[in-house]
Amino acid sequence: MATIMRMPAVMAGATEAALQSWLVSVGDEVSVGQTVAEIETEKAVFEHEADEAGVIAGLLVEPGQAVAVGDPIAVLAGTGETAAEALSAAGVGSAAGRTESAPAPESAPVSAPAVAAAQGAAAATPSMQDGSAPRRIFASPLVRRLAKERGLDLATIAGSGPGGRIVRRDVDGLSVAVPVAAPPVAAEPQSSPADATPWTDVPHTPMRRAIARRLTESKASVPHFYLTADCRVDALLRLRGEINADRDEKISVNDFVVKAVGAALTAVPDANAIWTPDATRRFAGADIAIAVSIEGGLVTPVVRGVDRMPLGELSATLKDLAARARSGRLRQQELEGGAFSVSNLGMFGIREFSAILNPPQSGILAVGAAAPRPVVGADGGLEVATIMTVTLSADHRVLDGALAAQWLGAFVSSVENPVRMLV
Repeated sequence: MATIMRMPAVMAGATEAALQSWLVSVGDEVSVGQTVAEIETEKAVFEHEADEAGVIAGLLVEPGQAVAVGDPIAVLAGTGETAAEALSAAGVGSAAGRTESAPAPESAPVSAPAVAAAQGAAAATPSMQDGSAPRRIFASPLVRRLAKERGLDLATIAGSGPGGRIVRRDVDGLSVAVPVAAPPVAAEPQSSPADATPWTDVPHTPMRRAIARRLTESKASVPHFYLTADCRVDALLRLRGEINADRDEKISVNDFVVKAVGAALTAVPDANAIWTPDATRRFAGADIAIAVSIEGGLVTPVVRGVDRMPLGELSATLKDLAARARSGRLRQQELEGGAFSVSNLGMFGIREFSAILNPPQSGILAVGAAAPRPVVGADGGLEVATIMTVTLSADHRVLDGALAAQWLGAFVSSVENPVRMLV
């Protein structure tokens, strides 16, 4: 029997998402777990996998179109069903063969995105080009949003979609400068000086709005407290040098840091937990989110099973996640879960900072740069050691001060005795 594929809820609290691209075509046979589309949210692009097997009878949404969560996006035909039978059974019918540029007759074959895509598109204001008659401009909601954010005139962009529709790929990489705003004209005499510095308003992107919303909620609703410790990393740097001596893919200090966070969660299992409305949820393994800076913001992909992962495998996993985060190719499940995050600004020369928790996680470790500092040696004399300062931001609903201190002590012990992380 026919199966309707619907827009998934790819992010908590999301009400809609945009279908960036289809990876299948009408007539293709798909299996359970096969990636069939790329879905774009305000934070990243996710690969959407088929929940059921079948043959693609119709694609109901065009690339670039924003769709409400739960709305139909495709129809799968079951064994022995024709495409027309599957579409009819799903309540779509022959309308699935239409686009807004050239409505098809009732008997048209089903091979293009559905009329639902046309209903989601809007014509922009008619424009004159070289004295010719006004033309209607068709663009998906996602494209209209991107054009508004970037200050683009859709009338100047040639669409490569069906019927000249402007799709995401047509506006990627395009932008114009936002004009500098002049001081406002007031009916009353202006109180600001005549030579006031001009400013530029940069419109908020969806990602920036999402970051602002989540972190404001976190800071306002989660009782943060902070613990800071210094780690002596000379032994870690020596071990890293020995490991990297005959490796093409180098192990980084951050790889050791993430491994040490996993080791501390194993040593202090009560800290490996998050707050839920009804209970404190404790995890059996160490899943750790890593803050990755990308254009316009940051994302926090999660590494699963850090406690069980050899250092070399962890390093490769972290590099892969960071690369796919920056290219917008993370999967939905890679942004979910975990009790702790790591945010490392050491590569920017930052000595020490405090991070805001990423709910529902109960801890985030802010890592500063490792640098030579004078320290008091075992004999009471001064010596130079390489010191890295870290700050733990903790959710006081889950972690009390003593428990957080115990966890941070276990982390420092792993960093200062790095061979333990290899066995």
